[in-house]
Amino acid sequence: MEDQQEKIIVFKAYDTVMQANLAKTKLDAYGIPCFLTDENFVGLYPIRNEVFPGVRLHIFERDFDLVTETLAETSLERSCPYCQSVNINRELTDEDKPMKVLAALSSGILFPNQMVFKCLDCLREFDGWENDR
Repeated sequence: MEDQQEKIIVFKAYDTVMQANLAKTKLDAYGIPCFLTDENFVGLYPIRNEVFPGVRLHIFERDFDLVTETLAETSLERSCPYCQSVNINRELTDEDKPMKVLAALSSGILFPNQMVFKCLDCLREFDGWENDR
């Protein structure tokens, strides 16, 4: 049986490579070992789902509490500008879905700048720039 102290787990999956690298860089600065996977998939398929969960941050299970505390000091997550929830999803706008999916299937390319964030609590959509102002 694998030693609990050496078990590697997925701590979190991020929407973008930049968010994941910010978390990894902070953990590296504190000397907490970690690594990222699926960085290239996010560039190719910017829609998160069960097949492409996003950029995954892996840590040792023994460091879970330390990582949680370290990353909680500064929020790396996007939040809804209307209700402040972090329960959001990145998706295509409803009016663009059929054409975007058809274009993606025929060309293999999805354009991430045509994506929006949707709050799963208040059900409002926003472009993501509201948090950056």
